[in-house]
Amino acid sequence: MTRAKARGSVRGAVITTARRARSLDADARNKRYLWTMAVRVACFLGGVVAPHPWNWVSFIGAAVIPPMAVMLANAVDLRQDPPASDDEAPDRPALAAGGIVPGSVED
Repeated sequence: MTRAKARGSVRGAVITTARRARSLDADARNKRYLWTMAVRVACFLGGVVAPHPWNWVSFIGAAVIPPMAVMLANAVDLRQDPPASDDEAPDRPALAAGGIVPGSVED
């Protein structure tokens, strides 16, 4: 029995299904929050200088944006790992463990 078969269902990570790093995810959520707050400030300033019917629309937009910004900032990457299936992965040759390659190192 080969070593790969002895390990059972242990599989390597497939890069196309890997999640983003937590630091990158947090940075993206922070950017999203800052952009939505910038839109809120623009709505508020637009409400100050806009004529009568449009200033209320801008003020309502400035009031509605914060809860949406918080929801977007708290949205976490919820992608699931693909189900492990031996049928999907082709049978690939594996390197022998502990193999020594004869030769010398030249500087």
